[in-house]
Amino acid sequence: MTIRDDRASSNQRLLRKLLVCAVVMFGFAFALVPFYETICEVTGIRNVFQPDAVAAENTQVDSTRSVSIEFDANTRRLPWNFKPLQAGISVHPGEITQVLYEVTNTLDRPVTGQAIPSYGPQVAALYFKKMECFCFQQQTLGPGEVRKMPVVFVIDSKLPREINTVTLSYTFFEVNAARDGRG
Repeated sequence: MTIRDDRASSNQRLLRKLLVCAVVMFGFAFALVPFYETICEVTGIRNVFQPDAVAAENTQVDSTRSVSIEFDANTRRLPWNFKPLQAGISVHPGEITQVLYEVTNTLDRPVTGQAIPSYGPQVAALYFKKMECFCFQQQTLGPGEVRKMPVVFVIDSKLPREINTVTLSYTFFEVNAARDGRG
Protein backbone atom coordinates (compact mmCIF):
# COMPACT_ATOMS: atom_id res chain seq x y z
CA MET A 1 0.00 0.00 0.00
CA THR A 2 1.36 3.32 -1.00
CA ILE A 3 1.04 6.76 0.45
CA ARG A 4 -1.34 7.57 -2.36
CA ASP A 5 -3.64 4.64 -1.41
CA ASP A 6 -3.56 5.67 2.29
CA ARG A 7 -4.51 9.22 1.36
CA ALA A 8 -7.37 8.04 -0.90
CA SER A 9 -8.74 5.76 1.81
CA SER A 10 -8.45 8.55 4.41
CA ASN A 11 -10.28 10.95 2.09
CA GLN A 12 -13.07 8.41 1.56
CA ARG A 13 -13.51 7.96 5.34
CA LEU A 14 -13.61 11.74 5.77
CA LEU A 15 -16.16 12.05 2.95
CA ARG A 16 -18.40 9.41 4.60
CA LYS A 17 -18.17 11.21 7.96
CA LEU A 18 -19.04 14.53 6.32
CA LEU A 19 -22.02 12.98 4.53
CA VAL A 20 -23.29 11.50 7.80
CA CYS A 21 -22.91 14.91 9.48
CA ALA A 22 -24.80 16.61 6.65
CA VAL A 23 -27.66 14.07 6.88
CA VAL A 24 -27.84 14.45 10.69
CA MET A 25 -27.87 18.26 10.41
CA PHE A 26 -30.64 18.13 7.79
CA GLY A 27 -32.68 15.77 9.98
CA PHE A 28 -32.19 18.04 13.01
CA ALA A 29 -33.30 21.10 11.05
CA PHE A 30 -36.32 19.21 9.73
CA ALA A 31 -37.25 18.18 13.31
CA LEU A 32 -37.06 21.79 14.52
CA VAL A 33 -40.27 22.77 12.69
CA PRO A 34 -42.66 20.64 14.79
CA PHE A 35 -40.62 21.44 17.91
CA TYR A 36 -41.00 25.19 17.18
CA GLU A 37 -44.75 24.75 16.57
CA THR A 38 -45.15 22.94 19.90
CA ILE A 39 -43.25 25.67 21.78
CA CYS A 40 -45.36 28.39 20.13
CA GLU A 41 -48.59 26.55 20.92
CA VAL A 42 -47.66 26.00 24.57
CA THR A 43 -46.47 29.60 25.14
CA GLY A 44 -49.29 31.22 23.14
CA ILE A 45 -46.91 32.84 20.68
CA ARG A 46 -48.23 33.21 17.13
CA ASN A 47 -47.45 30.09 15.17
CA VAL A 48 -46.56 30.19 11.48
CA PHE A 49 -49.64 28.25 10.37
CA GLN A 50 -52.16 30.67 11.91
CA PRO A 51 -53.95 33.04 9.53
CA ASP A 52 -52.63 36.60 9.85
CA ALA A 53 -56.05 37.98 10.80
CA VAL A 54 -56.24 35.68 13.82
CA ALA A 55 -52.62 36.31 14.77
CA ALA A 56 -52.99 40.08 14.55
CA GLU A 57 -56.15 40.20 16.65
CA ASN A 58 -55.68 42.38 19.73
CA THR A 59 -57.36 40.61 22.62
CA GLN A 60 -57.01 43.70 24.82
CA VAL A 61 -59.60 45.75 22.89
CA ASP A 62 -62.79 46.38 24.85
CA SER A 63 -65.29 46.58 22.00
CA THR A 64 -68.20 46.85 24.46
CA ARG A 65 -67.51 50.56 25.03
CA SER A 66 -66.30 53.64 23.22
CA VAL A 67 -64.45 56.69 24.49
CA SER A 68 -64.55 60.05 22.72
CA ILE A 69 -61.13 61.63 22.33
CA GLU A 70 -61.02 65.39 21.67
CA PHE A 71 -57.86 67.09 20.42
CA ASP A 72 -56.63 70.58 21.20
CA ALA A 73 -53.50 72.53 20.21
CA ASN A 74 -52.01 75.75 21.61
CA THR A 75 -48.80 77.73 21.43
CA ARG A 76 -47.28 79.77 24.20
CA ARG A 77 -45.57 82.93 22.86
CA LEU A 78 -44.56 80.92 19.81
CA PRO A 79 -45.52 82.24 16.35
CA TRP A 80 -46.48 78.87 14.94
CA ASN A 81 -49.79 77.70 13.52
CA PHE A 82 -50.52 74.47 15.34
CA LYS A 83 -53.66 72.34 15.06
CA PRO A 84 -54.95 68.77 15.12
CA LEU A 85 -56.09 67.49 11.73
CA GLN A 86 -59.20 66.00 13.41
CA ALA A 87 -61.18 67.65 16.20
CA GLY A 88 -62.03 64.29 17.75
CA ILE A 89 -62.54 60.57 17.30
CA SER A 90 -64.20 57.67 19.04
CA VAL A 91 -62.04 54.71 20.07
CA HIS A 92 -62.45 51.44 21.91
CA PRO A 93 -60.19 51.07 24.96
CA GLY A 94 -57.21 48.90 24.02
CA GLU A 95 -57.37 49.93 20.36
CA ILE A 96 -54.17 51.37 18.86
CA THR A 97 -54.96 54.71 17.21
CA GLN A 98 -53.00 57.30 15.22
CA VAL A 99 -53.88 60.95 14.77
CA LEU A 100 -51.98 63.79 13.10
CA TYR A 101 -51.21 67.31 14.18
CA GLU A 102 -49.96 69.97 11.77
CA VAL A 103 -47.55 72.74 12.67
CA THR A 104 -46.31 75.66 10.56
CA ASN A 105 -43.38 77.94 11.41
CA THR A 106 -44.56 81.43 10.39
CA LEU A 107 -41.17 83.05 11.02
CA ASP A 108 -38.31 83.63 8.60
CA ARG A 109 -35.89 81.85 10.92
CA PRO A 110 -35.62 78.32 12.30
CA VAL A 111 -37.40 77.83 15.62
CA THR A 112 -37.20 74.96 18.10
CA GLY A 113 -40.22 74.09 20.20
CA GLN A 114 -41.24 71.48 22.74
CA ALA A 115 -44.82 70.23 23.09
CA ILE A 116 -46.21 69.51 26.54
CA PRO A 117 -49.34 67.34 26.76
CA SER A 118 -52.19 67.74 29.22
CA TYR A 119 -55.33 65.69 29.72
CA GLY A 120 -58.87 66.33 30.76
CA PRO A 121 -59.96 64.89 33.07
CA GLN A 122 -56.53 64.82 34.65
CA VAL A 123 -56.92 61.21 35.85
CA ALA A 124 -57.09 60.14 32.18
CA ALA A 125 -53.32 60.70 31.95
CA LEU A 126 -52.86 57.43 33.86
CA TYR A 127 -54.70 55.52 31.12
CA PHE A 128 -53.54 57.39 28.00
CA LYS A 129 -50.49 55.49 26.69
CA LYS A 130 -48.54 57.16 23.87
CA MET A 131 -46.32 54.87 21.79
CA GLU A 132 -45.17 57.56 19.37
CA CYS A 133 -45.46 61.29 19.88
CA PHE A 134 -43.84 64.48 18.62
CA CYS A 135 -43.86 65.58 22.27
CA PHE A 136 -41.09 63.07 23.07
CA GLN A 137 -38.51 65.36 21.40
CA GLN A 138 -37.93 68.99 20.62
CA GLN A 139 -39.06 69.95 17.14
CA THR A 140 -37.03 72.34 14.99
CA LEU A 141 -38.85 73.84 12.04
CA GLY A 142 -37.15 75.82 9.32
CA PRO A 143 -38.51 79.16 8.07
CA GLY A 144 -42.04 78.58 6.69
CA GLU A 145 -41.79 74.81 7.21
CA VAL A 146 -45.02 72.82 7.54
CA ARG A 147 -44.90 69.45 9.25
CA LYS A 148 -47.47 66.75 9.97
CA MET A 149 -46.68 64.98 13.23
CA PRO A 150 -48.24 61.70 14.39
CA VAL A 151 -49.41 60.65 17.82
CA VAL A 152 -49.91 56.89 18.22
CA PHE A 153 -51.73 55.96 21.40
CA VAL A 154 -53.94 53.48 23.16
CA ILE A 155 -56.45 54.10 25.93
CA ASP A 156 -55.91 51.48 28.62
CA SER A 157 -58.97 49.25 28.99
CA LYS A 158 -58.77 49.88 32.76
CA LEU A 159 -59.98 53.47 32.18
CA PRO A 160 -62.83 53.99 34.66
CA ARG A 161 -66.21 53.38 33.00
CA GLU A 162 -67.56 56.76 34.10
CA ILE A 163 -64.99 58.52 31.87
CA ASN A 164 -66.54 58.71 28.40
CA THR A 165 -64.61 61.69 27.01
CA VAL A 166 -60.89 62.47 27.19
CA THR A 167 -59.32 65.68 25.92
CA LEU A 168 -55.70 65.57 24.76
CA SER A 169 -54.24 69.05 24.61
CA TYR A 170 -50.74 70.05 23.53
CA THR A 171 -49.07 73.37 24.17
CA PHE A 172 -45.91 74.18 22.20
CA PHE A 173 -43.29 76.34 23.92
CA GLU A 174 -40.27 77.85 22.20
CA VAL A 175 -37.03 76.36 23.49
CA ASN A 176 -34.08 78.69 24.29
CA ALA A 177 -36.11 81.87 23.57
CA ALA A 178 -35.25 83.34 26.98
CA ARG A 179 -31.51 82.86 26.42
CA ASP A 180 -31.76 84.57 23.03
CA GLY A 181 -33.49 87.62 24.54
CA ARG A 182 -36.82 86.88 22.74
CA GLY A 183 -38.76 85.40 25.62
